[in-house]
This record gives sequence, structure tokens and C-alpha cells, in this order.
Amino acid sequence: MNQTLDTFARAKTMPSVARLASPTPTKTAPTNENAWFCPQEVRILVADDDRAIGQLIQHSLSRPNFRIELSHSADEAKEKLANSSFHLIILDYVLPGWQANEAWEYLRQHQPDASVIVITGYPSLEGVVSCLRARVYDYLTKPFEMQDLEKVVQRCLQSKGLLRMTEKALLERLGAFIRDRRKALGLTLAQMSERTGVSLGYLSQIELGKNSASIETLYRICLGFGIRMSELFAAIDRPDES
Repeated sequence: MNQTLDTFARAKTMPSVARLASPTPTKTAPTNENAWFCPQEVRILVADDDRAIGQLIQHSLSRPNFRIELSHSADEAKEKLANSSFHLIILDYVLPGWQANEAWEYLRQHQPDASVIVITGYPSLEGVVSCLRARVYDYLTKPFEMQDLEKVVQRCLQSKGLLRMTEKALLERLGAFIRDRRKALGLTLAQMSERTGVSLGYLSQIELGKNSASIETLYRICLGFGIRMSELFAAIDRPDES
């Protein structure tokens, strides 16, 4: 079991019968962990009766300030949910001894502020509708890439204000967006400087992520691009897609 789990952890891929029989290379580009930080402890519960999968998820999501607990049965999950508060619950839709409607009601009573991500190896239209009605955050079918789960968790925690971009990452992402947009418009730095009234040296430092831009400077840049500032902020606030 431990050897198999270690293999899965290295691949960061949800196990399936096909992968057990014939392992195949998987996409391994991770999300940029250093670009985000948690200002407080984040409490996550993973409820799945398959211990190997639960441990793999725990291993893959392990981060500073993340406290990840595992439950391998309905009774164990109920006990933890009744006695501790969680920000996020990753729940196996088919957890023996716990019907979906019963689980939703239990979560409403004991974890009203928690977000829920459902994972299942038995996808169905009924299950999707049930999850939609329960307003779960997302629904993933097994097998899935671990990095896909990581991205969903990142978006969820970011939406709850529990995951924030570091200043360094913010400056780098802002600079990359401005540089890519400028190049897409076929503008040189000199032309962009003339169009915006921002000095060439200052623009260069902003694009390199070495200098922060004032609101006035960002406004001038947005005018030069012909976009609204809200578009700029929306672009740099998106979770990593790599």
C-alpha cells in the first residue's frame, strides 16, 4: 500500500484501474505555490472511504498553514464535522452509510460556512443535480489529475479570502500582463511610453515586476491599451492555469 501510494504521490494523479495496470506519464506542471499565502490556518476535511486516495489528496494539498484531516467512514466524518469547524470539505459522493441528501442536511446543520467539493467515481445526472441543489463549490469525477483538484481548491480558498497573492507575485503577474498586452498590440516600449506618458525606464521596471505602479500610472496604461482597469485587475487576479 505504501509503495503504491508513493507512486501515486510522485505522479500526482488519481489512481484508476488502467493506471495501476500500465502507468503512463502525466502532466506534472504544478500551480505556483510561492505566489499565494494563507493569512490564517485553513482547515480542510477529506472524507473518502478509500484510504489511499484520501492520503494522496492530503499529500498533494499539503501546504504551510493547511490543516488537513481525513475521514474514512460516514460515522468518522460526522464526528469530525460535529466537533470541529472546517473551511473546506472534500467529500466522496458515494460514502457508504451516508446518502447524499442526508449529508447535505448534516453539513447545513454543522458546517454552514464550509465550502464543499464533491469527488466521485460514479458520476450520474442525479448526482450532478443533487450537488447543484446543494450548491457545492465543484464536482470532480474520478480519475482526475491532482493538479486539477489543487486548482479548484485554490480558486475556492481565494474566493473565501483565505488565499491571497503575495506582493512579489502580484507585481510579476501585473508586469507579465502589461508586457504581453503591449506585444500583442505590436508596440515597443518606446511607443508605449509615448502613448501613455509614462517614462520608458519606469515601464520597463513595471513589466519586469521590479516596481509597483501607482493607480494613475495603471490608469494611463489601461487607456493606452483601450481597456478598463477592471479588466486589468480581473486578469491578474485569476488563479494559475499552468
